[in-house]
Amino acid sequence: MLGQTVCESLRSGGFVALTGALGAGKTVFARGLARALGLNHLTSPTFTIVQEYDTTPPLYHFDVYRLHDLSELHAIGYEDYLAAPALIVMEWADLQPDALPAERLEVHIEGSGDTPRTVTLTAHGEPYETLWNLESGVWNLQ
Repeated sequence: MLGQTVCESLRSGGFVALTGALGAGKTVFARGLARALGLNHLTSPTFTIVQEYDTTPPLYHFDVYRLHDLSELHAIGYEDYLAAPALIVMEWADLQPDALPAERLEVHIEGSGDTPRTVTLTAHGEPYETLWNLESGVWNLQ
């Protein structure tokens, strides 16, 4: 599973920005990350904004679909989450672009339902580019 592979390469933490249409598989991808950390149950934090999981490293799973603006993230201490040595995964990241750190791995998933998926990984920042050995910063999977 791709989520598990990504997580294994981010063992010391990092930021994964998930984008894609409703039903594309963002939460499924996040569950793959969680499984690689030994977590068998991950729920979408749509109504709570963030779910925290006591894994190594800690996993902070954000869903910003229902946020009206960035101030709602700041109200829950978003800066503290970013400063923590943790793996952060944010669903619907494209809806809050100003919340994204400069260094991150973007995962865009196209397709939904029974249709085949196309996943595009885009590395932002040297650590992610080096980690994934992406000369162009982009990797496409079908």
